[in-house]
Amino acid sequence: MDLTLAPQRRRRLGRRIRLLVAATITYNVVEAVIAISAGTVAGSTALIGFGLDSVIEVSSAAAVAWQFAGSDPEKREKTALRIIAISFFALAAYVSVESVRALAGGAEAAHSAVGIVLAAVSLAVMPGLSWAQRRAGRELGSRTAVADSKQTLLCTYLSAVLLVGLLLNSLLGWGWADPIAALVIAAVAIKEGREAWRGDACCAPGPGAADACADRCCAEPD
Repeated sequence: MDLTLAPQRRRRLGRRIRLLVAATITYNVVEAVIAISAGTVAGSTALIGFGLDSVIEVSSAAAVAWQFAGSDPEKREKTALRIIAISFFALAAYVSVESVRALAGGAEAAHSAVGIVLAAVSLAVMPGLSWAQRRAGRELGSRTAVADSKQTLLCTYLSAVLLVGLLLNSLLGWGWADPIAALVIAAVAIKEGREAWRGDACCAPGPGAADACADRCCAEPD
């Protein structure tokens, strides 16, 4: 947490993050219900995995909301990061197992128009939410806010992967594209989970911090 910010500015940023978290939770609850339902009907591992990622995004956002609901958010930061990381690992484990089973068993997912539309909408919505939360988190110096924004950005990447997989399956009949897309989702989830566990979501603000941070997340907001 950047203690050099004026108290009024910190409170304003905290409120902004809570509003963005609420928007993220609302969208992802709807997304999860649609994706898991459509994935179950179509037998799509990738679509179900995408829906479960939405559930995990809700838990991630809830962890951030819990952190900032306290009188001293910094004391809750490590626990919130652990919750986010474990959520990523759980997603990766489930999707990996189901993808391997689908490839080994030769099961092919059916066409899902609902899934294609959902992936396209998420691809349009998620980048804006992620950017806004990351900007506020970077200025505030909050590792959990930045970690949650990366979870939201992950949804953008996963939306693209899911869209490609569903289109290949629907248009070309490439049934293997669905579980392969799901494995990509799992690989990205493991990477993000490791970073959240180590607390790499953002470096501590201060002199020279921008140079020490690999992704320059502590540089001045764009």
